[in-house]
Amino acid sequence: MNKQNVLVVVGTRPNFVKSAPLVRELKKYSNEFNTQLLHTGQHYDENLSQWLFNDLKMSPPDISLGVGSGSQAQQTAKIMMGLEESILSFKSDLVVVFGDVNSTLAAAVVTSKIGVRLAHVESGLRSFDRTMPEEVNRVVTDHLSDLLFVTEEAGLHNLQKEGISLDKVFFSGNIMIDSLIASRDVVAKSDVLSRLGLTAQGYALVTLHRPSNVDSKDSLTAAMEILTEIGKRIPVVFPCHPRTKNNLERFGLGTAIQECNLIVTEPLGYIDFCRLTSDSRFVMTDSGGIQEETTFLKIPCITMRDNTERPITVTVGTNVMTGVDADKIRTTVDDILGGRQKQSSIPALWDGHTAERIVEIIKKC
Repeated sequence: MNKQNVLVVVGTRPNFVKSAPLVRELKKYSNEFNTQLLHTGQHYDENLSQWLFNDLKMSPPDISLGVGSGSQAQQTAKIMMGLEESILSFKSDLVVVFGDVNSTLAAAVVTSKIGVRLAHVESGLRSFDRTMPEEVNRVVTDHLSDLLFVTEEAGLHNLQKEGISLDKVFFSGNIMIDSLIASRDVVAKSDVLSRLGLTAQGYALVTLHRPSNVDSKDSLTAAMEILTEIGKRIPVVFPCHPRTKNNLERFGLGTAIQECNLIVTEPLGYIDFCRLTSDSRFVMTDSGGIQEETTFLKIPCITMRDNTERPITVTVGTNVMTGVDADKIRTTVDDILGGRQKQSSIPALWDGHTAERIVEIIKKC
């Protein structure tokens, strides 16, 4: 039997979290697959990346393009050039991508042009907001993919409505939860709470990085004002994204951090962040993946966006959509602190076995 050459492409830190279980599973079948991991370098910080490899028990990438930052178009173009050479050099039979980042879009276009099969993990998610670059990336990637792996039933419906043949669509579950479950024992040993002087359930956790929230002075000011109010009621831990930190300084809002009574940290490794999430009273975020992790952990989640591409976290999970509407956030926090948070359950196939299901499908297809 000829081996398949499978190139797994990642571009951002969340992509590593999603790729780790799949790479491990593919490498169990070394008689069937030659597997390589390619990091485009869309997000790259040497210290953070090393923490991530250690936390996820991953070997460093086999290929690193190191494209760095730039505008959407510049970054995507640089990734495409590096990817084409790497895909052809490895003689790839299948390229696997995750989520909705620029690296994912770049791989979709390149594989389509040169005739290499593409598998998209996290297919079918839609916010229906084309002002989000990620939404464009999702739609284009799905329409160019040969194998589409879906995390929730809404994804199946979205792809069917867009005319994508369900013959190549598979409801496989949420691979991010594979990493979360696999890391539970290590997460429980993290000492991040003691390092920050926290007690379980005695703090809130916030992440904020979306352009719509942090790239204008008005929106970032509004976010900081509501955090100031919440910080007077419960300690708030704020691992500050580089984009947010830069904009706080650029808009002259640095003093707002002190007024908010926030516990500000640098971006954290995966294990420490999971520990903070799992022991928090609630989480406020504009991230996509955190909506899923909090749903699995049954931690209340306040999403500071007006839409979500992960609707099951709202309909079944712990997620409440508030945007940056102070009244909505205030009411939701009141409910949580008053013990009236919404009831939730864990979605179907968020069980830690998604990578196994994906590899079984790849073997057959």
